[in-house]
Amino acid sequence: MKTLTKAEEQVMQAVWKVGKGFIRDIMDTLPAPKPHQNTVATILKILSEKEFVSVNIIGRQHEYYPLVSKQIYSKATIKTLVKGYFDGSFASAVSFMVDQKSLSIQDLETLVTSLKKEKK
Repeated sequence: MKTLTKAEEQVMQAVWKVGKGFIRDIMDTLPAPKPHQNTVATILKILSEKEFVSVNIIGRQHEYYPLVSKQIYSKATIKTLVKGYFDGSFASAVSFMVDQKSLSIQDLETLVTSLKKEKK
C-alpha cells in the first residue's frame, strides 16, 4: 500500500469522517488552521491518483468518497512501522511503548484480558 504524507493523511482523515461528501464538507471537518480550498483540492487529486479516494462528478461539483478504509490503512501503517523500527516484532513495539510510558502495565493487562475473551 502506498504511503501518505502528513497533509494527505490529514485530508484522508476528513474524508473518512465525512464518508461521502463535497470539498466544502471535507473542509468543514479539517482542524484549524484550515488549508486553502485549492490546497485541499490538489491533495484530493493526489489521493485519487494514489487510489485512496474516488470521485463522482455531479454537474460541476465533485463528490469524494474513500476507496481505502481507515482500518485497512491503519493496519498497513502499523505493520510498516513495526517492520521498520522493531524488526517486525510487535512484542518489541509493545515493550517499547511500556518502557516509554505510552502504555501502562495495567493497560497491557486489560488488553490481554480482552484478547483472551475474544478468543473464546
